[in-house]
Amino acid sequence: MSITRTPLPAASAARHAARSGLIQITVTGVLWGTTGVAVQLLREGTGLSPVSIGFHRLAIAALVLLACTAGRLRTIVSTLRAAPVPLLLTGVGLGLYQALYFAAVAWAGVSVATIVSLGLAPVLAAAWESVQARRLPGPLRLGTLVAAVAGLVLITGATGQPGAAAPAPLLGLLAAAGSGLGYAVTTLISRQVSQRTAPMTLTTISTVVGALTLAPFALVAGVGLPVRLDTVALLLHLGVVTTAVAYALFYAGLRTTPGSVAAVLTLLEPLTAAALAVALLREPLSLPVIVGGVLLLTAVAATYLAPDRADSR
Repeated sequence: MSITRTPLPAASAARHAARSGLIQITVTGVLWGTTGVAVQLLREGTGLSPVSIGFHRLAIAALVLLACTAGRLRTIVSTLRAAPVPLLLTGVGLGLYQALYFAAVAWAGVSVATIVSLGLAPVLAAAWESVQARRLPGPLRLGTLVAAVAGLVLITGATGQPGAAAPAPLLGLLAAAGSGLGYAVTTLISRQVSQRTAPMTLTTISTVVGALTLAPFALVAGVGLPVRLDTVALLLHLGVVTTAVAYALFYAGLRTTPGSVAAVLTLLEPLTAAALAVALLREPLSLPVIVGGVLLLTAVAATYLAPDRADSR
């Protein structure tokens, strides 16, 4: 009597793809975490506003990606023509939620901007996925969300300069909420788009559209900067590593990773930023940062150790 073993390789391949997606988005969160130190050094060395730095970051990524995909420009254009609305929304969302986050930092401070924008995104994404599935999130998913957001609050509260002046706290809160909503919506849209669009194509289109979206804000704030080796190196790091490479990994990972899980994994961004601040900027390592880091890493570990149950809704 023969036993059919066909489903086993298929199931194993699906688990491997899911695990690969988790790894890709985890690496994305770590790469995004290097953005803060680079932006801080750029602001100190050039006086550029965060919005202008965000524009340079997306513009450099767009130019590099266009150069790398020069032989596939017809494919990119045809892809854009085939699904213009979701692709344009992904790019516009990429630019706008960054602009709203920068505005929230200026109006309400780093702590409020980071906690509200990054903390709101996984909650909103999980809520939308539950509505679509017509089920409440499972206990593991809820526990993962609570641990991740609690870790974010502890880390950001300890490293976000809470004593800094907040000239327009209500506007900053609204901008941060808009940024979190934009990040969640963009993640959910780009997850759907990523199912039928190659990661490099999706990254190229989104960075080009995102740069064009930020261009008017950057021109008002000023885009001129001194051409020095350190400035160029920092901008290339932001454009190539934290944008072109990171978003290509992010969109590739979204093919097999739910939006709410992706939003949790990218909360490694503030943890990485805090670790770099301790290592490179010699900032003190406080107890809230340690506890918050443990909570975030626990949430990530729960996602890795039980991805199927963490995805159940």
